[in-house]
Amino acid sequence: MSSPWGAHMRVERDWEGVAWLMLDRAGERVNSLSGAMLDELDRIVDELEDDAPNGLVIASAKEAGFVAGADIDELEAIDSPAAARALAERGVKLFDRIARLPFPTVALIRGHCLGGGLELALACTYRVVVDDPGTRLGLPEVQLGIVPAWGGIRRLPALVGPPVALDMLLTGRRVSARRARKLGLADVCVAPRVMENAARRVVMSGRQCRHLPMRELLMATLLRRLVASRARTRLATRVRREHYPAPYAILDIWGRHAGDALAVPDAHPASLATLACSDTAHNLLRVFRLRERLQRLGREAGGEPLRRVHVVGAGTMGGDIAALCADRGFDVTLQDERVEAIAAAIGRAVTGWRRRHQDDEAAVRAARDRLVPDPHGYGIAHADLVIEAIAENVDAKRALFTRIEGEARADAVLATNTSSLAIEAIARGMAKPRRLIGLHFFNPVARMPLVEVVAQRGAGRAAHSRALGFVHALGKLPLPVASAPGFLVNAALAPYLFEALRCVEDGIPPATIDEAMCAWGMAIGPVELVDRIGLDVALAAGRGLGLDPVPAQLAEHVEAGRLGAKSGQGYYRWKDGRPQAGAAPGAAPGLAGRLVAPLVAAARDALARGVVADADLADAGMIFGAGFPPFTGGPLHAEARWPLAEPETDDQEEVFP
Repeated sequence: MSSPWGAHMRVERDWEGVAWLMLDRAGERVNSLSGAMLDELDRIVDELEDDAPNGLVIASAKEAGFVAGADIDELEAIDSPAAARALAERGVKLFDRIARLPFPTVALIRGHCLGGGLELALACTYRVVVDDPGTRLGLPEVQLGIVPAWGGIRRLPALVGPPVALDMLLTGRRVSARRARKLGLADVCVAPRVMENAARRVVMSGRQCRHLPMRELLMATLLRRLVASRARTRLATRVRREHYPAPYAILDIWGRHAGDALAVPDAHPASLATLACSDTAHNLLRVFRLRERLQRLGREAGGEPLRRVHVVGAGTMGGDIAALCADRGFDVTLQDERVEAIAAAIGRAVTGWRRRHQDDEAAVRAARDRLVPDPHGYGIAHADLVIEAIAENVDAKRALFTRIEGEARADAVLATNTSSLAIEAIARGMAKPRRLIGLHFFNPVARMPLVEVVAQRGAGRAAHSRALGFVHALGKLPLPVASAPGFLVNAALAPYLFEALRCVEDGIPPATIDEAMCAWGMAIGPVELVDRIGLDVALAAGRGLGLDPVPAQLAEHVEAGRLGAKSGQGYYRWKDGRPQAGAAPGAAPGLAGRLVAPLVAAARDALARGVVADADLADAGMIFGAGFPPFTGGPLHAEARWPLAEPETDDQEEVFP
């Protein structure tokens, strides 16, 4: 080839006449498909068409993965329908040219292959995936408020069938290398050591491409509109079109236009132009940047890595924290005075690992080997990090750390998983009280993305920095916060929940309150959330935060043993893990504004008191820790644009435009 090297990729031919195209975006840690990369790829395709090799392998020169998607900076710069359409047309034309090349093509995928990266891979004849923990394939555009615009909506259902494809498209769900092979998304799954040879064999094999079974072929063709209509009905039970239009647009594009996003007129709600220029897309791109910022805080934290973890307390939180640590490669000892509690925690851990790793029993065994029962606490003396996760009782925690401090190494990080107590109150009595930090995990640990990393005011930064890096290594988002009762998330969430309970005392049915807030954008209603948290936990947290007056019914329920989901009765009656709401909820004008106002005010107050460094971090905490609707961009961001803190005054419940 006349010009094998470029700014962002290189092409070399091997002894069998196979061309190897290596993606390597200059100056970046990961590959993303910028306009410059698309230009360069377009020129390379020109040369390949003029001087055809025997086959083409597209791979990445980056350790971080294949391609992370389109360039986010360029997506954020879209400011008109014409710009949105131009970007889509550019990618569609280029990937269609790759799909029509007169020789076989292979995408060799190791690491993340997302968005435009997977659309590029789908345009290839074959896909070879590397069995590596970091390999993940997906089309997460829906999480940014947009849709796959470079052929993914058309090609993915045709390859793996509508049920699997729609699940990935509508949720942004990523699949592992082994799962991709099982689903038919990948042709071959191989170990890293043989990936180049495997790609070469596949591209030269002449093997037939995968064909859909007749049932799925009918669903993808003749029955496409019916399948899309049924999927739209199911989707409506999970998200509302006015909040998240992108998944509905995907169904419209696939069902009515055979996956051709460019066929939708610009004025249509499902068009690329409408979506890319919407407030939802702008806010979800903002949320993506907030996530990136938290990840960067952990990645760049510095300090000696923490490798050995000791967890005290094998209850739900402690056991799940230990399970997460072991699954992520840490050596973990788990302590509890009740041996049966440790056994139960390990049993839950194995169940969770099997669910996560599916076909990989070796990964489950490895995690199990790393989690060691330690009822006597011998692991404290060897741990880099000791995490306390016992009951939320300041005296018990204080006594525990007074003892742990004498047994732990001088350089070990000591952390409490308290959800509401000030770190200073727990550390009182320690010889070096400023040594203690907070690691506030949220329940359920495996699913909640945020961890508040709590520093005492005026304390040194070394332990805090190491903890930020530890949280990042767990695959979670670390949020640095200053010590204060409730920190950020619970301090803002509790007033919202208590206001909902006061509404119940005002005669508004719980189901009406919950439906109003779900219609407003919350994933779960506040009264149901209190029942799931536990009424006793909510009462103790509210008193600890000084939220007076405590709702009288809440105290009455707790005194009577009606503690919510765990006792079968709270504000709802619970059956099979679900609240029994009874009659359909009625309307309650102005309710959303009344409930959101104290949450926004508390988040603003936490910012003013220096609990978080800036408004962006406050918004990130409330989105990733409290479930504040991502399509709003966060409470403080949204408040600047809409008067969220004011109750509605008309007869319509306030929603985001």
